[in-house]
Amino acid sequence: MLIDCDSCTERPRACGECVVSVLLGMPGERPQAAGPELDADERGALEVLAGAGMVPPLRLHRREGATGRRAAG
Repeated sequence: MLIDCDSCTERPRACGECVVSVLLGMPGERPQAAGPELDADERGALEVLAGAGMVPPLRLHRREGATGRRAAG
């Protein structure tokens, strides 16, 4: 899963409550708008941490038709 903040329908409203902003900084404060690429184990670990209240949950909600992948170029 590639987290692409540019395709998130919750941006900028939920950025301050999203684990991506906690880990990497708010969009605009980091070199590129897209966040990390997470595998299933990493997503599971973040869900456990969020469930325990240690980090906010991932607030990503993609626009319809967004794949979460960017074309090279």
